[in-house]
Amino acid sequence: MKGKTAGAFLQSNLMALSTTAGGALLAMDVPAAAQEPSATITIERGQRFAVQRGLAVVPVRGLLTPNMLAFERYMGWATYDGIEETMDELAADTEVSGVVLDMDSPGGMVRGIQAASDAIARCAAIKPVHVLVNPLAASAAYWLAAQATEIAMTAGAECGSIGVRLMASSPVEPDNWGDQWFELSSSKARAKNPDAASEAGMAELRRSLDASEAEFHAAVAAGRGIDPGALAARLSVTEDPQDGGAVFGAAEAIARGLADRQETRAQFYARVSEAYAPSVRPSNARAYAAKAQAAQATALT
Repeated sequence: MKGKTAGAFLQSNLMALSTTAGGALLAMDVPAAAQEPSATITIERGQRFAVQRGLAVVPVRGLLTPNMLAFERYMGWATYDGIEETMDELAADTEVSGVVLDMDSPGGMVRGIQAASDAIARCAAIKPVHVLVNPLAASAAYWLAAQATEIAMTAGAECGSIGVRLMASSPVEPDNWGDQWFELSSSKARAKNPDAASEAGMAELRRSLDASEAEFHAAVAAGRGIDPGALAARLSVTEDPQDGGAVFGAAEAIARGLADRQETRAQFYARVSEAYAPSVRPSNARAYAAKAQAAQATALT
């Protein structure tokens, strides 16, 4: 089977992705085994999260897609379906007192993200959901992070890139064989494949982008408790509210209300582990500490 890159599977999709951070991931070759039909792929639930001492750790890694099980199995990248199923399961698990979303993602597709975002919000309404940005939660990843109870960032970590983008094409000249290609839609389906070179086509593409951005802003405002009318100005790097979409380090993100604290990874896990750990006898403390370290190691894989 001919090799494909991760980007080849996602091309032409509406993306909420920081290309500066995610470009290299898009160019990664997908292992040949991962290109086989998904019917042959089985996903073990243990690969999506680990639970130790009442604390569940959910890694959120890589390019985010609705249901690319091959990416999940062979690359360890999260999917929206997987996040939704995981969060609903953890919300209902009486042995889980708190949840950590351990994040390192440049974002991904817009399609399907609402279900995962809603699942995080549902879980956070039942029990605390902590996000650790280590080192990136950009665009679609931040869309998800904003639904948590709190967001912590490690030194040098970045979050933000709040907005959406889309690449479009239009035929401009004959191909190598001298043929001129035209893309046509039926009379009442002009919005099916808008021509970016035409004024009407660009207007439709802009409408779609702005509609998705409005959903993105609404989700961030609701999750972070920010006045929706003030969010665009808070995200802008100038006095013009249209100059949003940047990523911010921990100090700037906290100042803008996009994050809550900065701490090391060790400090973060020590704090949340202590908050949810059951009382133990001193003689067992070392064994429990080893289990907590194992859970953290799982989040890195």
